Amino acid sequence: MKINSMKKYSKEELIKKANKPQEDALKMHPFYGGKIETSLKACVRNYDDFAIWYTPGVAAPCKDIHKNPEKVFEHTNKGNTIAVVTDGTRILGLGNIGPEAGMPVMEGKAMLFKYLGGVDAVPICLKTTDADEIIKTITYLEPSFGGINLEDIEQPKCFYILDELRKRMSIPVWHDDQQGTATVCLAALINALKIVGKKISDVKIVLLGAGAANIRIGWLYIKYGAKPGNLIYVDSKGILHKGREDLKNHREKWEMCNITNEKQITGGLKEALVGADVLSAASTPGPDLIKKEWIATMNKDAIVFVTANPIPEMWPWDALEAGARIVATGRSDFPNQVNNSLGFPGIFRGALDVRAKTITDEMCIAAAEALAKYAQKKGISEDYIIPTMDEPEVYIEEAVAVAKMAIKQNIARIKLSEKELRKSAEEKILRAIRDTKLRMKNGIIKKYK
Repeated sequence: MKINSMKKYSKEELIKKANKPQEDALKMHPFYGGKIETSLKACVRNYDDFAIWYTPGVAAPCKDIHKNPEKVFEHTNKGNTIAVVTDGTRILGLGNIGPEAGMPVMEGKAMLFKYLGGVDAVPICLKTTDADEIIKTITYLEPSFGGINLEDIEQPKCFYILDELRKRMSIPVWHDDQQGTATVCLAALINALKIVGKKISDVKIVLLGAGAANIRIGWLYIKYGAKPGNLIYVDSKGILHKGREDLKNHREKWEMCNITNEKQITGGLKEALVGADVLSAASTPGPDLIKKEWIATMNKDAIVFVTANPIPEMWPWDALEAGARIVATGRSDFPNQVNNSLGFPGIFRGALDVRAKTITDEMCIAAAEALAKYAQKKGISEDYIIPTMDEPEVYIEEAVAVAKMAIKQNIARIKLSEKELRKSAEEKILRAIRDTKLRMKNGIIKKYK
């Protein structure tokens, strides 16, 4: 990536640009009264059809499901409906702002699920922050949904909730802040390493931030072939190592203390970056959290992911000037946006299409490889290591790859050929896009002025 390949704004201009969506959101949300609504998918030829869709006709599918519970996937929309669940404790980096304040985010998530993946999603904001109550409540919801997307739940309880629900439920339970972010970061790293000619098993990877996202990112890097000892985590108090007894009560962080950082380096980010090949940051907004002189101590052809929003941990041109070859951020106005919206719509599409019982790490890796391969076919470069959200075909590729892996792992309730999987994903994803555009064209969705 060349510095001249992106428009160089002043800090004031970038902050103004970053704040513009928030200003527009305060006007457009009340204009539309939210972002989603219930819409019909079955015909209503005349009022007599209600005798089919409701009483007395509806008794027949009810009795059919009673005889064979799996028929619920055929007679209802369960198989294409997920719940987007939060307790409001970790909303978009805003922190614990409560379930009501988290509702716009959950609606937004549902909007992305539908438009990008053809998945119907219902926002559910719970008025409890007790982990066991959350688990119990979600478990009770299983008959109505084909999957569960956990969203914006604080750590460490988010790990416990995910683990328990995956044990107890026979539908996919997914925590996007963990698994979705990790999938997209892995896809970006696969192609970045391909460009610089390095192997994931050989590189030293520094992870700035030890929250839910980066913990899972590290795990998926390891699952894909990174050596645990080559990973070094840095949290707000410094490098994670076996002497960090302050983390003994945090299961996930303590595990990373014991399996990563083979040389037991101590200190902070400055010390961790010396001789590193990759920096994978998912921490707090910058822009001056990471110093240029620290990046300069990394190895040649360094890869830098600075994904905090709305302002990355450092400006990308600063990283480039310091010697990094490839830089990715979480922003759409810079090249290489690492955004979990590239992952969850296609991944859930594939899981739902085969009625998968869970979403495994292998399914996430399959999705990451599909993302990477899609970009490779278009031609990867320092400016393009990962697809963008406006390429709907990539969600179809992800869906097919995820579904095939679910079948391979014997966790799919139904088995379809690759041709059938592709047709199913294409129909549902493209239908959602066409439906939205048609409703806008016909004025059913009002035009915002």
